[in-house]
Amino acid sequence: MAFGLLLLSPPPPPPPPYLPLPARPSAASYLVALRHGGRRRPPEPRCRSPEMADSIPLFGYRRRSYLILSGLLGALSWSLMATIVDDKYSAALSIILGSLAVAIADVVVDSMVVERARGEPQSTSGSLQSLCWGSSAFGGVMSAYFSGSLVDTYGVRFVFGVTAFLPLMTSTVAVLVNEQRLPLGEDATSPSGSGLIESSKQHIMQIWTSVKQPNIFLPTLFIFLWQATPQSDSAMFFFITNKLGFTPEFLGRVKLVTSIASLVGIGVYNSFLKEVPLRKIFLVTTIFGSALGMTQVLLVTGLNRVLGINDEWFSIGDSLIITVLGQASFMPVLVLAAKLCPPGVEATLFATLMSISNAGGVTGGLLGAGLTQLLGVTKDNFQNIALLIVVCNLSSLLPLPLLGLLPDESPGVDNEQTKVD
Repeated sequence: MAFGLLLLSPPPPPPPPYLPLPARPSAASYLVALRHGGRRRPPEPRCRSPEMADSIPLFGYRRRSYLILSGLLGALSWSLMATIVDDKYSAALSIILGSLAVAIADVVVDSMVVERARGEPQSTSGSLQSLCWGSSAFGGVMSAYFSGSLVDTYGVRFVFGVTAFLPLMTSTVAVLVNEQRLPLGEDATSPSGSGLIESSKQHIMQIWTSVKQPNIFLPTLFIFLWQATPQSDSAMFFFITNKLGFTPEFLGRVKLVTSIASLVGIGVYNSFLKEVPLRKIFLVTTIFGSALGMTQVLLVTGLNRVLGINDEWFSIGDSLIITVLGQASFMPVLVLAAKLCPPGVEATLFATLMSISNAGGVTGGLLGAGLTQLLGVTKDNFQNIALLIVVCNLSSLLPLPLLGLLPDESPGVDNEQTKVD
């Protein structure tokens, strides 16, 4: 069931492409950082919905009803984008509504995965995470295949209108979720104010008790720092659109390639890395990722053309390799987070751990935005973009001395306690 729900969960609406691009990538970097978060994993917005799903049943259900609500909100968001959105304020409202819909579906599905992973060996938990994220990547492949060409042919409003029907599939599939309706006395669709406050306090204490344990806090601290290194993504976006002139159709093809690469990365992890210790995975993938990220210098300096590789093919190959590496490196984080969640607060704690990771990505985006501005990179001036890329990629090595914060165990071994140096 998690397979189908992840596949059908609606993506958050992007900023409308018919709105003008900002004049400076350094300014846009802050918006991109806040919107997209970390570069190593497609981020999911998190909100108060995990705590509500754990503590406040809706119409007698803790999972099914929230998934139906998510689909309805997502359909409304995309419908607004297709019809009445024509300025930045209405676009921002629609994006917030779409992000809320994704947040609700995301944390509910996460909690369902955590419930099924509890008590299983970590290798089995890894296979479950691989199945879920593989199905999500497959959905990304299907959407990316048509997105660019449909926008060029029919326009963005038509595409938004078609997309508005997809979240309703989530609501439809949610009816098939195997969940027992809670007794009438436990149905808290309309909880009293004091009951809600008491429940919230209880959940906050449970989360704090869990998070402050060293075997949870220290790995989470490392993941935050690992994500919080500066990023040059937004500056590169302006370079490939303003300087190289990549079209929306080609960017759609790149998205298709990266979605396929995510599937490959998940397969690599599931086939070869489930038994490898976390520290070794992070060490190897971070070093290789930093080295491969330097290949962007070839693109911005034009050396790829000297080598006989045109810009389009070079960008596709670069995105493919880096995405495979990034997806393979993040899978053990998901497995570890799922294993750490105690009963009763699965959605809340898993969302908390992932929110901390996403906060690290936002921090890295903001640091990259500041560095972009400091080096004077603008929409027309890319003189120092090569230096920006080098600094950002070298900074990704900075968290490696803190690898001792991660569990000293193999993901394929099911230990009662996580050992941390």
